[in-house]
Amino acid sequence: MVRIVTRAGREGALNSQLVRREWFLGFSLASVAVFALGGEALFAHLPQAAGFAVLFLWLFAAVLGSCLNVVRHADAIAEILGEPYGTLVLTLSVTTIEVLGISAVMLHGDNNPTLVRDTLFSVVMVILGGMAGLSLLLGGWRHREQPFNLQGANSYLGVIIPLAVLSLVLPNFTRTTEGPMLSAMQQLFIALMCAGLYCAFLALQTGRHKAYFMTAGGGSHHGAHAPEKGALPRHALLLLAYIVPVAFLAEEMAYPIDYLIETLHAPAVLGGVVIAIIVATPEAIGALRAASANQLQLAVNIFLGSVLSTIGLTVPVMLAISHATGHPVFLGLPGADQPDALCPRCRRN
Repeated sequence: MVRIVTRAGREGALNSQLVRREWFLGFSLASVAVFALGGEALFAHLPQAAGFAVLFLWLFAAVLGSCLNVVRHADAIAEILGEPYGTLVLTLSVTTIEVLGISAVMLHGDNNPTLVRDTLFSVVMVILGGMAGLSLLLGGWRHREQPFNLQGANSYLGVIIPLAVLSLVLPNFTRTTEGPMLSAMQQLFIALMCAGLYCAFLALQTGRHKAYFMTAGGGSHHGAHAPEKGALPRHALLLLAYIVPVAFLAEEMAYPIDYLIETLHAPAVLGGVVIAIIVATPEAIGALRAASANQLQLAVNIFLGSVLSTIGLTVPVMLAISHATGHPVFLGLPGADQPDALCPRCRRN
C-alpha cells in the first residue's frame, strides 16, 4: 500500500509540475477560444488607438509565446535525438510557423504580393546580420575562443548563397513576364531547385558528411544525457499542441497587420518584418544560449540552418499556395529607393 501511495504521489507531483511548466498553453488555447467566439466584436475596436494596441499586443504575445514553446520542445527533442537530427526538427518547426504566418497575412484582406519576399529578406537580415553577430559576440565575450567546424559553416553558405540568388535576385532579370514576377514554368523551376538543393543538403548533413556539423575534434553536444522515459512522445505532442494556436492566431493577427498597412498606409514591408521577428526570436534565443554555453557549433547549426530552411522550404510552399489561390507573388528585390513597378502598395507608399 505504501508503494502504491508513493507512486500515485509521484505521478501527481509530475503532473502538477507539467501543468505549471505548460501554463502558457492554457493561455494560448483560451485566446483561440476568445477570438473564435468573439473575434468580430473585438476587431470592431481596431480604429481606436487603445483597442488596436491591446489587440495587436495580445495576439503578438500569444503567437510569439507559443512559438517560443514550440522551439523549447523542439530543442528538447533535439537533445534526445542528437545532432544533426535535432537541429532539423528545430528548423522544420520554425519553418512551419513561418509558412503559417505568411499564408495567414497573404490570404487575408488585399493581396500583398511582396510579403513572401519581404519576409524572406527580413529573416535573412535579422538572422545573419543580428543573431549571428550577437551569438559570436556573446560567445567570444564569455569564452574568448570557441571551437566550431568550418566545413559545416561553409556547407551551409554554399547552399544558402545560390538559393538566395535564385529566389531574390533572378526574378528581376527574367524577360518572360514584366517586373519581379516569374512565369508558371519559372516558378516550377525555382521551387524544384530550392527543394532539390535543400534535400541534397539534408542528405549531406545526415549522411556521409555528418561530422561536418559537429564540434571539430569532438562529438555532439546534444544527446549528452540519457532521456527521461517517455520524454520524446511527450515533447512531440506538446510541440504539436503549441503549433495549433499559432495556426489560428496567426490568421487573427492578420487583421491588425492589414489594418496598419491598408488603412493607416504603413509600409507594405511591415507585415514581413513582424513575421520575421516572430520567426527569428525563438531561434535567436536558442543560438544565444548555445553560444553562451560554449556550444558555438550548435549556434551555427541553428542560425545558418534557419536561413537555409527559410529559403529552401518556404519558397516552394508559398509558390504552391500562390498558384493554388491565385495570389501573385513578387520575389525579386528592388534596387535601393526603387519601388516595385507592378506593386500598387509600393506605388502608394
